[in-house]
Amino acid sequence: MRGTGLPAAAALLMTAAALADAGKPTDKEVFDSACAACHGTDGAGRAPEELAFAAQPADFTDCEFASREADADWYAVIHAGGPVRAFDRMMPAFGDALTADEIHAVLRHVRTFCTDDEWPRGEFNLPRPMYTEKAFPEDEAVATMTYDTGDSNAWELELLYEKRFGPRGMIEIAVPLASVDLPAGGRNSGIGDVALAYKYNFFHDLDSGNILSAGIEAILATGDEDNGLGKGSNVIEPFVAWGKILPADAFLQAHLFGEFPGDAEFDDELGLRVAIGRTWTSGGEFGRAWTPILEILAARELVSGADTNIDLVPQLQVTLSVRQHILLNLGVRVPASNNSDRDTVIGVYLIWDWFDGGFFDGW
Repeated sequence: MRGTGLPAAAALLMTAAALADAGKPTDKEVFDSACAACHGTDGAGRAPEELAFAAQPADFTDCEFASREADADWYAVIHAGGPVRAFDRMMPAFGDALTADEIHAVLRHVRTFCTDDEWPRGEFNLPRPMYTEKAFPEDEAVATMTYDTGDSNAWELELLYEKRFGPRGMIEIAVPLASVDLPAGGRNSGIGDVALAYKYNFFHDLDSGNILSAGIEAILATGDEDNGLGKGSNVIEPFVAWGKILPADAFLQAHLFGEFPGDAEFDDELGLRVAIGRTWTSGGEFGRAWTPILEILAARELVSGADTNIDLVPQLQVTLSVRQHILLNLGVRVPASNNSDRDTVIGVYLIWDWFDGGFFDGW
């Protein structure tokens, strides 16, 4: 009978595992027992008149809402209660009532209420680098201030507005306000070259952690070229943006683009930007998020003998609000090649992810 012991033992283990699974509640059963009293068995949220409080529970069937948040954010709210993300205190903490596995079971069931797979999941809303275009379509406003440390002493404040349309589309408008020292003396300030862009998400797959988008930007010659406030030509810039979720809250993003001026006086250009970073939290598992990022920027004019300009941009992004919808990033753009005529640029931006609440909400 030698050789029959191992299969018999394996069969017993499989039978024991099946019996254990049979005794476990399903994802739906965990959700119904812990969450349905407020959120309803259909996930749409009970009406306030059916509840003992005025707050309206979240509607998980609304894909525009439900797709935007990563599981980690909802896990924090389920475990520690609404106030951990500056939401209503009527969302109780279940950290003592549910195990980690049970909270994940709730999350798996919550994800079944949005039945439209067109919407990229919030896990793909990776931290925003200073220069690299993200693949995720967003609703946010960004104010970016840069300072050129060279002789021009140039300051620029770019005001960027991004609006999502449907599951995959997004438009944006960027208005730069600049101030620069003039070679002949004095200083000139005013509006720079305004940019309009459209981005569309073509592919996203959470299992592989990949997201891919493409778009086109039109940079309009609205600035005063003679006084250092614009390029002096309209520019068309097609681009592709890719993001990759890596283990341990790390990520990789890449942005390939071309610049094609309408004026033949200017050369076409090809550029590649790559960003890698990782997020840590402080003050406990659900505290402030800190994300160091390193960007590598490369650009080359499409003419014979042109040099490739390479810059390194170390930076640090941090969440400011408890809801984590207001973020600050500070970075330094350092020329790594051809640096005799290119200067170091200091940059800082402030993001307001306005879909998650008003600027003064959630602190």
